[in-house]
Amino acid sequence: MSKTASLLFAVAAVVLMLATGVAISHNGWLAALFFILTFVVIGAGFIYRAKALKRK
Repeated sequence: MSKTASLLFAVAAVVLMLATGVAISHNGWLAALFFILTFVVIGAGFIYRAKALKRK
C-alpha cells in the first residue's frame, strides 16, 4: 500500500471518528451513521491493503 493511500485512509478514519464524537451530543442517529461509516472506511483500508499485497 502506498504512503499516500495509507495517509488518506488514516485521515478519513480520524475525521469520521471526530464527527462521531461531535454528533453524539447532537443527534444519536447521526452519530450511529458516522460510527458505521468509520468502520466501513477502516475495513476498506484493510481490503485495499490485502489486494495490494496480493498483486505483489
